[in-house]
Amino acid sequence: MAKCDQCGNDYDKSFQIYLGEQTYTFDSFECAIQKLAPTCPHCNVRVVGHGFEQDDVIYCCAHCAVQEGAAALTDRAP
Repeated sequence: MAKCDQCGNDYDKSFQIYLGEQTYTFDSFECAIQKLAPTCPHCNVRVVGHGFEQDDVIYCCAHCAVQEGAAALTDRAP
């Protein structure tokens, strides 16, 4: 069993995520999202999808980006 890096739960179905040089162990997607997903600077929602980006800031949606004054957005969707 492996211990979750977010909540500390020892779980037999844990999984690992490799991000750059770091390796993280989680017991659920919920914990992975809480630990790794960026937070929208306007509404504080975790950005789980592609989001919208400008100058290395990721917003959850175009509405929040515009509310923050972003004018040159990049859609993160493929």
